[in-house]
Amino acid sequence: MTKDSTAAKQLKATASDVAKRAGVSKWTVSRAFTPGASVSDKAQKKVLAAAAELGYRPNLLARSLTKKSTHIVGVAIDELKNPHSMKMLDAATKELQARGYMALLLNITEGENYQAVMAMADQLQVDGILFLGNILTDELFAVAHTMHHIPFVQVCRNNSDEREIEVVNVDGFNAGREIAALLLAEGYQRFGYLKGPDSETSQLMRLEGYCERLNEAGFQLETLLIAGHYDRKLAYDTLLNYLQTTPPEERVEAMFCENDILALGALEALRSLDMQHSMAIVGFDDIDEADSATWQLTTFSQQLGKLMTEALNRLIDNEIDEQGDWRKGELKVRRSHLKSS
Repeated sequence: MTKDSTAAKQLKATASDVAKRAGVSKWTVSRAFTPGASVSDKAQKKVLAAAAELGYRPNLLARSLTKKSTHIVGVAIDELKNPHSMKMLDAATKELQARGYMALLLNITEGENYQAVMAMADQLQVDGILFLGNILTDELFAVAHTMHHIPFVQVCRNNSDEREIEVVNVDGFNAGREIAALLLAEGYQRFGYLKGPDSETSQLMRLEGYCERLNEAGFQLETLLIAGHYDRKLAYDTLLNYLQTTPPEERVEAMFCENDILALGALEALRSLDMQHSMAIVGFDDIDEADSATWQLTTFSQQLGKLMTEALNRLIDNEIDEQGDWRKGELKVRRSHLKSS
């Protein structure tokens, strides 16, 4: 093989190259790679054979841009160390791929340059943005709001009424009520709640529903602990400090943790003091580790597949089902909430 032919091999083949090799027009090449386009079987076979010889692949992105749709959706996510975030990402990408879309991952971890990340999505002309982050900060909201031509749907978190953004979230208020009812049925009388960030609880509504059901039964929330972040070690330290500084007769009997990461940290704190089952622990999210024989964590599944289907129905098809099953979720009853025998 000559030096010239080697160089030619290394150059990416174009539609014009294929057209020349197949003896057809450039537009025939384009139609041959477009599903449903009008092209004869004979011409299509010649084009495909020439393309195979030259190693030609059509530029789908360029073609999509001419049709005003890239079939790319930006997936904005933070807390990538959180197993629930990874479950959300898995559910989102599977649903997107099933619809013939690709995901552009936008890491919006706290402290990163939101402007640069979102500008990249804008420049690539994504068809929409799926927001899976834990907190939609004022800064990030302001950036997203400037991209008014791009649809934006937030999943698994609520927003204040002033923010005109589509939200797809499980009914956290009712989920909190279900968890309170479960603990009341076990006969507990002293109740606590362990938060992650000290942010507005209206983003989730779990605490509000939990407290309302307790109040209806004649009880109240006695202890509110704040870990400061959705971090297992911080949850461990927070509950450990509570256990070490609170007399046994004043401790709560049941603790609802805002998510499973916090719940696992709380269970580890109890185990470190050899106090397993001295306090009921309930989580939220149903991450994979929740079902392990080690923890048997009672928790609440948000049924992410249903949430992502609804979110993408809104984002891509502009179809909304306000009262669908995606709002319900499912209580997963295991053993961490039970009284010690």
